[in-house]
Amino acid sequence: MLPPHLPIEALPAWALLNDVAFVDVKVKAIEGKGYGLVCDRKLSTKEDTFDLPTLVTVPHNLVLNIEAVEEYAKEDRNFKQLLDVAGHHSARGTILLFLLVQTVLASRTSASEPAATGHSSVGVSNPWTEYVKFLPDPLDLLVPTLWTEHERLLLRGTSLESAVKAKISALTAEFLAVREASSDILVWNEMLWEREMVGFRDWIFLDAVYRSRCLELPRSGQSMVPCIDMINHSANPTVYYDENARDETVLLLRPDTDVSSGEEVTISYGDAKSAAEMLFSYGFVDPASTAGEDSLVLPLDPFPDDPLAKAKLVTFGKPPKIHVARDKGSGAVRWKSPFAYLMCVNEEDGLEFRVLQDNDGNRQLRIFWLDEDVTERTTDFETLIRNHKELSALLSLRTVTVVQESLQAQLDSLGFNSELDSMTPSDLPLVREGCLSSAILLRQSETDILRSAIEALEKERCTLLEDKTVVAYLGSMETAKSDLVDEEASNEDDDFS
Repeated sequence: MLPPHLPIEALPAWALLNDVAFVDVKVKAIEGKGYGLVCDRKLSTKEDTFDLPTLVTVPHNLVLNIEAVEEYAKEDRNFKQLLDVAGHHSARGTILLFLLVQTVLASRTSASEPAATGHSSVGVSNPWTEYVKFLPDPLDLLVPTLWTEHERLLLRGTSLESAVKAKISALTAEFLAVREASSDILVWNEMLWEREMVGFRDWIFLDAVYRSRCLELPRSGQSMVPCIDMINHSANPTVYYDENARDETVLLLRPDTDVSSGEEVTISYGDAKSAAEMLFSYGFVDPASTAGEDSLVLPLDPFPDDPLAKAKLVTFGKPPKIHVARDKGSGAVRWKSPFAYLMCVNEEDGLEFRVLQDNDGNRQLRIFWLDEDVTERTTDFETLIRNHKELSALLSLRTVTVVQESLQAQLDSLGFNSELDSMTPSDLPLVREGCLSSAILLRQSETDILRSAIEALEKERCTLLEDKTVVAYLGSMETAKSDLVDEEASNEDDDFS
């Protein structure tokens, strides 16, 4: 369904027509990166200057966000009808719906294809109808949701394995919902579905485009900005984007910066993003990034034999996860897992679930600990536990052990596929080089984080094992176990042989 690509040489004409100004920079192909912005002459802000050089200026009416889509819907009554039945669920979903329609319109006009019978007025062209022709080829956009099945095997054992599966599942449900809702509208059913103009792969591609190109503007919020969305990332960026007094989006040279003629200018996609986040959203891992933290997020499954597991999940209200981070400078590790604390509290510790009726007659599941209603604090069981003098160390020990075992299982899973780290594209003919190199960097990063976290948790566990309440509890357990063994031995039949 995607329209034919326009060569990048056609972009200046589009920019001129739509009042986008380029000053001393131009868009050109960058080896291994797709398109990027390159300086035409040497630029510097090393000397004291009142104004920072403005390299690109994009009018506010070209900025694509949820407000812009709502304005477009006022001009196109057919699109408004589509938006009312299939949009408004999220800013991302609403923008994707707009991009979907623009790509269909661009494909139709490019192919000189006749409009749907009786609906020649469907679709109001705008600058984005032409700009979508400058979007990258799906094969060049290495966001993992666009990887092939063979390429996604490289993610086994990483935090992205489950994340990518969940994202594809969510996109599938989202696409089917859009299709079902729009199929009831004759004009859109004919344009999108009867002629098979749109497929699930197109929806995944547009989602990847949005996630990899969306900017957080100071006033306009999450937006796509044409031309500026072509600029590449660097751990040492030379420019930044902002909004001026006229609400134009501008690209400015950073203070105390030199850029040579012919040099690419870059922005930062985020210093605090982990390797997994960078790969998930942008399709690459930056090995040069040294700022902030290395981090990962893993799913956490409740104990399979816990009779309260389902009730705990319901009252917790969100997918259980383990967050691990390691400071890139000091190497210090921190972790958090609110559900792990709730997971490790049982009935014998004073945990209880009750179904109560409110004033309106509705029945609600409530959670009590030590006879206190803690339903509103299910994500803060760490604090509840630490404030309990007798149980704090014991329950903390259980939690630390659970998290440590989960991380060890993840590390074992990563190690099982460790042979991938030494592979080259020639070893994997069905895998693109960019996917392989990114997967290897991700696996190395997460292996290092997991090893550091497991080591830190072991130290934490050893400290808790020395706590006097834990020692007393374990001692009583050993005594009880010994008494049970003695009792079983005394009940055995005498052997008179």
